[in-house]
Amino acid sequence: MKKLLPLLSFIFVFTGCFEPERNCADYRTGTFEFKTYLNGDLVTSTFIRNDSIEIDKFQGKSDTSSVRWINDCEYILKNLNPESMAEEKPIHIKILTTNKDGYIFEYGIVGKDKKQRGSVERVK
Repeated sequence: MKKLLPLLSFIFVFTGCFEPERNCADYRTGTFEFKTYLNGDLVTSTFIRNDSIEIDKFQGKSDTSSVRWINDCEYILKNLNPESMAEEKPIHIKILTTNKDGYIFEYGIVGKDKKQRGSVERVK
């Protein structure tokens, strides 16, 4: 048992210090795809983002939102041409981890506690 304690301490120290990769600046601009299930079907949304505007293309329609960066890994999306009350509400997006192909993010309506997660891939 005495030999097991130092080993467990060693493992705890190195796994407790693990920091996920977050190169968020690499994803401020570009073309991306977001896939999700909608009514049981896998659907894809493509969006193009520059530093201050995001254009979302979904099922033949385009939508434009302003992008306001809070810090390197968080931003607020606000629909510029909302067609309903729901579309008027800004969305807070936080990039949680990045990799060479895309990122995992958390999103929700500003001021609400409910958050969801998704992943995005960069379109090459």
